[in-house]
Amino acid sequence: MKKKMFSLFLACLMPAPLLLSGCGDSGHEGKTVVELVQYKPEAVEIFNQVAEKFNSTHDDIYLKVESPNDAMTILKTQFVREDYPDIIGIGGDINYSYFIDSDILADVSDYAGMADINPGYIDILEGLEFVPTEGTYGVPYVANAAGILYNRAMFKEHGWEIPKTWEELLALCEQIKSEGILPFYFGFKDTWTCLAPWNALAVDLAPADVCKQVNSGSTTFSEHYRDVAEKMLELVAYGEEGPFAYGYNDACTAFADGESAMYTIGSYAVPQIKSVNPDMDIDSFVMPGSSDANGNTLNSGVDLQFCVTKACPNKEAAYKVLDFLLEDENIQMYLDDQKAVPCKSGNFTLASNLDGMTEYITSGNMTDYQDHYYPTEMAVDAQIQTFLINQDVDKFLSKFDSDWKRYNRDIIRMVQEYEANH
Repeated sequence: MKKKMFSLFLACLMPAPLLLSGCGDSGHEGKTVVELVQYKPEAVEIFNQVAEKFNSTHDDIYLKVESPNDAMTILKTQFVREDYPDIIGIGGDINYSYFIDSDILADVSDYAGMADINPGYIDILEGLEFVPTEGTYGVPYVANAAGILYNRAMFKEHGWEIPKTWEELLALCEQIKSEGILPFYFGFKDTWTCLAPWNALAVDLAPADVCKQVNSGSTTFSEHYRDVAEKMLELVAYGEEGPFAYGYNDACTAFADGESAMYTIGSYAVPQIKSVNPDMDIDSFVMPGSSDANGNTLNSGVDLQFCVTKACPNKEAAYKVLDFLLEDENIQMYLDDQKAVPCKSGNFTLASNLDGMTEYITSGNMTDYQDHYYPTEMAVDAQIQTFLINQDVDKFLSKFDSDWKRYNRDIIRMVQEYEANH
C-alpha cells in the first residue's frame, strides 16, 4: 500500500501563484485540449515550436504547452491543491519518486511507444522508486551525459591522449600543467556545479544503488563515498585558483575562451559554452574514476520524461501527443537544439561533443546520477562545496550519514517496512 507523501512536498514548497489552468479542458475551437507542463527553462523555444507544429497538423487535439519559471515548485503546489495538467515533462530525479509514491501519475505500461525506448533508461526510472511498484509511470524522452568536456583542438595540438584510468587522468593533468595550461575550470561558486564531478566519480566508485542500500540499513555512505570524496579533493588541485569565487557562467566562459583544457560538467553545458564561442570544437569522455578502465561507466540520467497524470480525462489524446513527441523527426529537432541524448532507440544524429561517449551510450553502459536520489532539503551540493573548502573528509562523511537519516526518515521507515514484509 502506497504512502502519501504530501508532507514532503509541503516541507520544500514556497508560496507560488496559480499559473497553470485546469487539466483536460475541452472546447478550444472544438478540439480536446491537452495541457503539457514542462520544467526546462532552456527548452521553452523548442517546445513552442513543437506545439505549433502539432497544432498545425491535428484537427481534433489542441496541445497547450506551459513552461513556467520554477516549474517544479509550481507543480507541487498545484498537486497539493489537486489541480493537475494532463502531461508533465520532468526529470528523472527524486521529485519523480515523490510523485509515484503519492499516486499522482498514471500507469503508462499500456502505451505502445514504450517498446521503442532504450531499456537502460526504463531501468533507470524504475531504480528511482522508493520501493518496487507495479507499472510504468514515465516515458523517457532525452538524457544527458556527464563526465569531462575537453577542448578537442587543444588536445590535438599538444598530442594529449584521452585517459582511461584515474592514474592516467592525474598524469594528464600534470602534463597539461607542465605546459603552462590550466587542466580544469570548475566554477564552484554555484553550489550545484559541485555535483557534476561528484556524480561522475560516484558512478565509478560507489554502488549504483548505494542510496537504497543505506535506506535499507545495510551500509553507510562513509563506507562507499570516502574514495569519491578523496578524489574530488585531488581534482580541485588542478583547477583555477579560488574556484569558489567563480560560478557556472564564469566557468563556461573561461573554458570557451581556452583558459582550461577540460571542464568537469555535463553535455547540458555545451549550448552555454557555444554561446560564447560558437566555433569551439568540444568533445567529451567518461570520468575515469576507477583504476580499471573496465570499471568506468557513463554518468547518464533521464533529463526529460513525459508522465501522464492520473487526473487526465482523455488518456487516448495524451498518448497521441506522446506519439507526436516521439516521432524521430521531432526527437532529432530537440537533440539538435539541446545537444541531448535520445532515450528512444533509433538512428539519430548526436552532437559531436558526444563522440567520446557514444560507445557507452550504444552499449548501454550507463549509470544514473547519484544526486537524483538525494532529497532537496539535505542540500548535498552545499555540503560538498563546504567539504571542498574545509577538506575534512571524516567530518563530511559523518554529516552525510547523519543528515541522510534526518531528511529521509519517512522513506527509510517505508523501505524497511516493505523489506520486512517481502
